[in-house]
Amino acid sequence: MKTIAVLGAGYAGLRTVKRLAHSNVNTRIVLVNKNPYHYESTQLHQVAAGTKEPADVSFDIKKSLPAGVEFILDEVVSIDEAKRVVTFKKHESLVYDYLVNALGFESETFGIKGAEENGWPLIDIDTALAAREHLEHTLASYRHSHDENDLHIAVCGAGFTSIEYLGELVYRMPELVKRYGLPADKIKIYCIEAAPKVLPMFDDKMVAWAVDYLKKRGVEFHTSTPITEVKAGSVVSNGLEFKANTIIWTTGVRGSHVIADSGYDQKRNRVVVKDDLSVEGHPEEFLIGDVSAVPDPSTGRFYPTTAQISIAQADTAAANLAALLEGRKTSKFDFKSVGTVCSLGPQAGIADIHMMGHWKLKGAIVGVVKKIVNDRSVLELAKVSNMLESN
Repeated sequence: MKTIAVLGAGYAGLRTVKRLAHSNVNTRIVLVNKNPYHYESTQLHQVAAGTKEPADVSFDIKKSLPAGVEFILDEVVSIDEAKRVVTFKKHESLVYDYLVNALGFESETFGIKGAEENGWPLIDIDTALAAREHLEHTLASYRHSHDENDLHIAVCGAGFTSIEYLGELVYRMPELVKRYGLPADKIKIYCIEAAPKVLPMFDDKMVAWAVDYLKKRGVEFHTSTPITEVKAGSVVSNGLEFKANTIIWTTGVRGSHVIADSGYDQKRNRVVVKDDLSVEGHPEEFLIGDVSAVPDPSTGRFYPTTAQISIAQADTAAANLAALLEGRKTSKFDFKSVGTVCSLGPQAGIADIHMMGHWKLKGAIVGVVKKIVNDRSVLELAKVSNMLESN
């Protein structure tokens, strides 16, 4: 019996396993993940801000797997493409016939001095919780330290995670001010971004609405401000220095380090794949999610790595594996975006939706749309019980 190894139980990996199991392929399916749980990475900012708990955005992997799927709880060390072997930290190596690599992402520092040591990234449950604990501890410390930098928060980057984190933070800030007896007028929240515009995937009017919403709630935006160094207690941009004892690092992500460690031809731990998502020279191997770089045939640029694209890639990879097993040709990856939703806390946001027309939404309605999107993701990856438990 052939063995299909699926590495990573994020959106892409878990979806692939579900599709393979339902396609009735006569194979051994092995899912590998370093944690016993799947977490909704698109909601980590809520855990970091303290508006949701880890249990709200995660579920047990074993309980959600189809019958017959094996699960290895371990961390991948390396992949030998030539020998078709995956090496782990604890378990014996796994020999595979087919591989789906969906190992996910890591924080990207771009080589900026001090970023790794002094910034708090949001890349998994543990880092999100660590960022939240630091935020709350630092705010609480002000009552004894009287250091106004304890009341300053610098968010590095102005992409999706950064803006959604800011939305949750300003929503929760009145509660934190009351809890710790803080002077609200001394709270400072910086958003520091190298590019001239935040959220470039939205049109200017929608971005202006989102920026204005956050500004009215105390966020200072500093665009066209490249970060040159991150110190303990400040973010430096050439001659500017933003003093803050909480520094959230959300400037971007790269693929898993396992990609470079295994000798793939990569950039930022992402591998350019063929149009059927397989690796050049290895038709038995598919790379999807954050470790893949997929060219958009209409523009020539790479698709952004989003949960929506990862799920679509998983469907294609599973279908192509079934085709290979049955001796059929594989199909090209064809992606049609259904839109983009950016929350600004639980009660506001902006959205550009391409379903039953083209809808541009802003305000409270987007909070409802975001919840539907999140619930649908849990429903498709797990079971209805998981979705109900997360509410």
